[in-house]
Amino acid sequence: MNAPLSAPLLPEVHPRPFPPEALAALQARFGGRCSTALAVREQHGRDESAFTHVPPPAAVVFAESTADVADAVRIAAHWRVPVIPFGVGSSLEGHLLAVQGGISLDLSRMNQVLAVQPEDLTATVRPGVTRKQLNEAVKHLGLFFPIDPGADASLGGMAATRASGTNAVRYGTMRDNVLALEVVTASGAVLRTGTRARKSSAGYDLTRLFVGSEGTLGVITELTLRLYPLPEAVSAAICSFPSVEAAVRTTIAIIQMGIPIARCELLDARTVRAVNAHSKLGLREEPMLLMEFHGSPSSVREQAELVQAIADEHGGQAFEWATTPEERTRLWTARHNAYFAGVQSRPGCRAITTDACVPISRLADNVLAAVADAEAAGLPYFLVGHVGDGNFHMGYLIDPDDPAERATAERLNHALVERALASGGTCTGEHGVGLHKMGFLRAEAGEEALAVMRAIKAALDPQDILNPGKVVAP
Repeated sequence: MNAPLSAPLLPEVHPRPFPPEALAALQARFGGRCSTALAVREQHGRDESAFTHVPPPAAVVFAESTADVADAVRIAAHWRVPVIPFGVGSSLEGHLLAVQGGISLDLSRMNQVLAVQPEDLTATVRPGVTRKQLNEAVKHLGLFFPIDPGADASLGGMAATRASGTNAVRYGTMRDNVLALEVVTASGAVLRTGTRARKSSAGYDLTRLFVGSEGTLGVITELTLRLYPLPEAVSAAICSFPSVEAAVRTTIAIIQMGIPIARCELLDARTVRAVNAHSKLGLREEPMLLMEFHGSPSSVREQAELVQAIADEHGGQAFEWATTPEERTRLWTARHNAYFAGVQSRPGCRAITTDACVPISRLADNVLAAVADAEAAGLPYFLVGHVGDGNFHMGYLIDPDDPAERATAERLNHALVERALASGGTCTGEHGVGLHKMGFLRAEAGEEALAVMRAIKAALDPQDILNPGKVVAP
């Protein structure tokens, strides 16, 4: 670690002036697509984070084209009004909160699949297209887009947060699957980064700069993405274990043996219990791995046999197969709903979620220590993980109006991140920094690296109007 861990329990709110002239200019340009209705503003002023009581943006602008985005940003830049890009509101770290006021720029109506190039295995889409929408559009071609964060997030938002999810162990993250972008800069200019070619050595890699920038460097208005052939054979399996440790050590062995598993998800007994209640399933309420194998029929069979043998060595039992699409969909839908199942297990709560990712060799140590800390604290929690790539999530379920519970959850989170960084890991494997992890980023990257990030931010957004107060704020 490079600096002490620190993170605010609640975000600091410092609204900037929103001149009447700025609102008048937006209303003149967008008419009814610029809303100041309280219900609309409140909808765009919250996400799935545990932060509450943050004032909503002053206005919401619904963009339908790149020209709309550019004009909205130009007006905002003229009056130095903050602009916060908005997809579907599924982020977990306070990315969308209007801590400095301004406008929420809703991109959900920019939801067109512009082109699919099946021979090149690429697709070009607008940022409001969701992952499910894209997959519906390309499945008749025998193709799919593999990045699957669980929520039906917008692809623009997924690129902005460098999302990954259940398939990352085999197919990588958004960083690996975005080939090119169209971006509106803080001045309202439109630039293009990357090409449809599979590689390039031309200049700075601006595509990777904007992927993961969380709306602080530019507004993504178009993406060109990698597609993949649908696997010839797919098989899913669940396996229960006597302990979380046994499940994790099974995962470590699978990865270290080089078995090309497509998905490997961990649910602890608490989560399985919540998923059963939420999704009306009858899964054994024990620690569980939910796995999926892609390939030819023979390779899938070979992978599955190897994994089953490894699981047996670690006490795995009740190995069950889901070979039909309906069975697999039911299981994966239940997994994707694990977050909401966990939250619903304690009515009225909010979840403070962790997002550590560690080298696979240190996964068991980190997961077991996090579980021990949570048990000792007595705070309700759930545990899930994309453990095939070392990424796991503790969800601490708190009463949002109880400062003591929030403080306990943050203390547990700090300890978890501290261990992850000491293990050579990261504070966020996929959720991004947003508001919640700014102190953790400082500890992980160090002051010199943060100074470089702030210099990039200042160069591309000198007035600090693009999602200000997030990621690298002073």
